[in-house]
Amino acid sequence: MEKFKAHWKKLWQAGLLKAGLFFALIGPGIITSNVDNDAGGITTYSLAGANYGLSLIWIFIPVTVALIIIQEICARMGVVSGKGLSDLIRERFGAKITFYLMIILLLANLGNTLCEFAGIAASMEIFGISKYISVPIGAFLVWLMVVKGNYKSVEKVFLVACVFYLSYIISGFIVHPDWSAIKKATFTPTLDFDT
Repeated sequence: MEKFKAHWKKLWQAGLLKAGLFFALIGPGIITSNVDNDAGGITTYSLAGANYGLSLIWIFIPVTVALIIIQEICARMGVVSGKGLSDLIRERFGAKITFYLMIILLLANLGNTLCEFAGIAASMEIFGISKYISVPIGAFLVWLMVVKGNYKSVEKVFLVACVFYLSYIISGFIVHPDWSAIKKATFTPTLDFDT
């Protein structure tokens, strides 16, 4: 019996080690894949769903393929060159183009950041917390994480936040959708914008 317990203990430890390595490797991928599940993204998905129903669900397949390819390209460029995207753009297209692209990126990131804080304000107002309280607290927590945190601590915060995205999947099953309609809409592309 002791040999049996020792054998299972070794298998359990080996399984935990493999699971730990697996999650250590995919941790950044999980965070990256959830990056657009933010306030702006959720608002966009909700409005598109409310306006067009299932008629645009098929787009998830080509968009997912495109995102995988783009993420892979960016990761390979970073690993091979050891440089960021702005450095690679500057080397290939010059400083002037890089400057304008970085201005556009700054404006896009500013808009995204404002959208995040609008999401904090809207979500906290559901619970009766004023935006004048929730937004400064949210800004302070983000500032604290950026200034005082390191890569490991910030990654852990984001991984914990990713657990909340499981609620999307659970919610999808709780509402008892018409799976046959979803299957049809997913694999039969339509461009019906009149719904």
